[in-house]
Amino acid sequence: MRKSILAFVIGGVLGAAAGFALGIFVYPYWFLADIVATEQVEPAAAKRILARGTFIHANPSDPIHHGKGRVTVHEGLLHLEADFAVGPGPKFHVYLVPDKEVTPSTAVAKTMYVDLGRLKAFQGSQNYPIPAGVNVGAYGSVVVWCEQFGVLISPAQLKHE
Repeated sequence: MRKSILAFVIGGVLGAAAGFALGIFVYPYWFLADIVATEQVEPAAAKRILARGTFIHANPSDPIHHGKGRVTVHEGLLHLEADFAVGPGPKFHVYLVPDKEVTPSTAVAKTMYVDLGRLKAFQGSQNYPIPAGVNVGAYGSVVVWCEQFGVLISPAQLKHE
């Protein structure tokens, strides 16, 4: 009888833990992956383009962390273009990073990055205001970074105009 109760309790704890862990990883795929952002750049903000870039799959052997699409940096505004897409996951943020080449081994969290905010959707066009006083010319890349796990999702090297 004691063994049965102990087995039941251990099974319940392990089942609850597994269900919680599965929920953390599956939730973004089921409920957020189909959201497509459609923000446009206001004509006043579109006057001066400072830089452009294209997101890449930083580690082709990693099927989970990937991205694609273009990014345009306007004066005071970063715009992810309509072709932007990343694989879903928890707590993704958009960073301006000083490094020109960002790889999975780059210590992004230890650089002087600028956090532009949490990713609004896993695909589609999105706008992120750049704080006043930030010199965009001092930043070589835009990255999508998973803050929860400290993982690079996708970098875009900027070509300044």
